[in-house]
Amino acid sequence: MNESFKHRHHHLSFRTALSGLILAAKTELNMKIIIICSVLVVGAGFLLKISYNEWLTVILTIALVFVAEIINTSIEAVTDLITSQWHEDAKIAKDVAGGMVLLASFFAFVIGLMIFLPKL
Repeated sequence: MNESFKHRHHHLSFRTALSGLILAAKTELNMKIIIICSVLVVGAGFLLKISYNEWLTVILTIALVFVAEIINTSIEAVTDLITSQWHEDAKIAKDVAGGMVLLASFFAFVIGLMIFLPKL
């Protein structure tokens, strides 16, 4: 690894990681949608007084969708860095990464229905 990209102090690694999260939240439309949905789900959780185990499930599910979107964004950025031309392998990488987010979001929706529908 290029030495200029390594951090000699852990607080710098934390700062750059936080910077990456903020950048994703500011620039990625899907990340903004995930943030809005997460706020709504957490609000519904408080309103409907979900149980401790339901909170664990909701928080883990929200985290899964955020992580999937961040990985997707990273894969897209690296793919764009490698090539600006159309390549089948680049398309596959981006499509599969997008599919990961879609799958995580679908199961988050199903879990949300399982937790919240009985309470309505």
